[in-house]
Amino acid sequence: MRVVIADDDAVVVESLRIVLDAQPDIEVAGCGTDGADAVRLAAEAAPDVVLLDIQMPGMDGLAAAGQILAASQPPRVVFLTTFSDDEYIVRALSLGAAGYLIKQDVAGVAPALRAVMAGRSVLEGEVLERAVALGAGAAAGASGATAEKPNLSSIFPQLTDREREVVALIAEGLDNREVAAAAYMGEGTVRNHISSILAKLHLRNRTQIAVAYWRALR
Repeated sequence: MRVVIADDDAVVVESLRIVLDAQPDIEVAGCGTDGADAVRLAAEAAPDVVLLDIQMPGMDGLAAAGQILAASQPPRVVFLTTFSDDEYIVRALSLGAAGYLIKQDVAGVAPALRAVMAGRSVLEGEVLERAVALGAGAAAGASGATAEKPNLSSIFPQLTDREREVVALIAEGLDNREVAAAAYMGEGTVRNHISSILAKLHLRNRTQIAVAYWRALR
């Protein structure tokens, strides 16, 4: 597989390049320092996977991923970052990214990329088998727009209609303020709905709500 790396930390880039180039089935096709480099290399180097940091100067990784994944035949995008914030994770995956890895073990990146090439998604080092990509509708949701939602009554029967609406909006990458605006409710009401959703679905956080949504749509 051909891999492009974009990270503003030169040490990280060099470490990844050395580790990945040493793999018999991986070729590093290019390295960049920001999102603009990633977009350019994705178009010029024909990679199978683009490995992106999120916070970079100029164009960040999320903006770059949006452009890369909008291509007619895009490469897979995997985020490798120190930022494990729930909102980053949800927004990254709602764009259609194939994975989100935390910078802890560079040696674990190659196996994760192989899992991605095998058609699985990788979230924080754990391979999640799912076949759903949210595509353009989810990307619109991440930017604050609303999209047509699937009927979730049979998937989450224990939730109310409003709670299902909140689940779908969270899965699109919206934060509490954006959910409140899209669903015409107060932020306090959104927080109450989220607490109820977590309790009913036996989940711990917003990221798990989003993942439960994606997996339920298989």
